[in-house]
Amino acid sequence: MNVWLWGATALLLGLVPCGWLALRASRVDALVALQTAGTVVTLVLLLLAEGFNRAAYTGVALILAFVSFVGILVIARFMGRHV
Repeated sequence: MNVWLWGATALLLGLVPCGWLALRASRVDALVALQTAGTVVTLVLLLLAEGFNRAAYTGVALILAFVSFVGILVIARFMGRHV
């Protein structure tokens, strides 16, 4: 294991509070927790790509960053209609 994989493992622990908030908090706070989880997972994927020394895996992280951002905007718009 190298320092990149240790960093990815440490960041994965940051998903625990995001999951707890997504389940227990209000809808707006859960949306913020979901956005934060998307950011953390993107960083984890970037660290894993560097840790495994595979540049091709970086594309997965970049696509996830875009898709999670667009997904949050769609969810926020949907929530705005039904509040």
